[in-house]
Amino acid sequence: MRNEERRGELLSPAGNPEKLRAAVLYGADAVYLAGKKFGMRAAADNFTEDELAWAVDYCHNAGVRVYVTVNVMPRSDEYNELIPYIKYIDRIGADAVIVADPGVLFAVRDAAPDLAVHVSTQASAVSDRACEAWRRLGARRVVLARELSLSEIRRIRAGAPRDLELEVFIHGSMCVGYSGRCLLSNYFTGRDSNHGMCAQPCRWKYAPSAVDLREEMRPEDPAAISLEEDGGETFFMSSRDLSMISHIGELEESGISCYKIEGRMKSAYYAAVVTNAYRMALDGYRRDPAGYRTDPALVAELDSVSHREYSTGFFFSDPRSDANTVSTHGYVREKAYLATAVSDSVPCADGGFEARFVQRNKARRGQKVEIISPGSVGRPFTLEEMTAPDGTPIESAPHPSMEFLARTPFAVRAGDIMRGTES
Repeated sequence: MRNEERRGELLSPAGNPEKLRAAVLYGADAVYLAGKKFGMRAAADNFTEDELAWAVDYCHNAGVRVYVTVNVMPRSDEYNELIPYIKYIDRIGADAVIVADPGVLFAVRDAAPDLAVHVSTQASAVSDRACEAWRRLGARRVVLARELSLSEIRRIRAGAPRDLELEVFIHGSMCVGYSGRCLLSNYFTGRDSNHGMCAQPCRWKYAPSAVDLREEMRPEDPAAISLEEDGGETFFMSSRDLSMISHIGELEESGISCYKIEGRMKSAYYAAVVTNAYRMALDGYRRDPAGYRTDPALVAELDSVSHREYSTGFFFSDPRSDANTVSTHGYVREKAYLATAVSDSVPCADGGFEARFVQRNKARRGQKVEIISPGSVGRPFTLEEMTAPDGTPIESAPHPSMEFLARTPFAVRAGDIMRGTES
């Protein structure tokens, strides 16, 4: 396989317009997003129809592709509303729709025959035969199930039709259900997980007074649940997050067409930092495959975003022997997203630069901060001078979305992010 054929697309999440801008600026080749209905992340802000049209234009002007998720499992009475929506997605020029249900796939073929179809990980494709079946039904790409190992992915690539693209998740949250097919949320809260409204009860803290699970026909083989994780409480269903930043070479040599970052419900800071880290890793490998080594600074960047314990998911382990669940409680909190530069900095007569920022969280004079730029990890300095836009010195920027000027020791570009150095 020629090297140019191996080069996978970097696909980033865009839960709202702000996150979309961040993903595009920080190096995504494509973004995936949803309208207000029919997507599997109903809790994300998502996009109105007018915002969808804007998103397609914005991305295409930047040379970035747009995939719209229509990956719920709709009931019969929803198709009367779904079909006009599919036609609208086609009309505004989206590059593809992501579907999970054969009925939706055929609805797309009938309503918008020229619109590309990608099959969601919700469809649980785990073999080259399944991929071939989806291709015969009209799919251009299959997002493989997250329960596959890297060796299984390679076998699928070898056996699947050559013109069928294969996409895999390489970073973000994992699901304790089989690629999202779970009814826990329906049972506990009445929120339909397969309609994008999962309440994530697998992440909840459970504190049973006694646990002795025994299947009726196998009383000698109890299923023990550890209550030693957090003061007698357990997170036995909460999956670790996926991170493949240390295995870029193996991904690049596997024939994968697209590397997907999970996280439409995460922050714009998350979209920027994670996209930036994988963009730099992929570009670094492609410049010098033989000499490439994982940069510890990129690993540190991914540690700076909100996440659970990281693992390599099931790329190198079997879900039948390793459930990939967490051993510690909750999230590692991301570093404070303090501000975004809204214009390029200007040089100061006495040295240094001055840049205008818009506040995201309270920034204060004397604080140790870092600037993140597309193609660059965090550059540290101390925030020693801050002024209001009229030049009045200020001690802090405490108000949401307030603008302020800050002195920096290096040039800053519009879109650069200022963050605190502590989580």
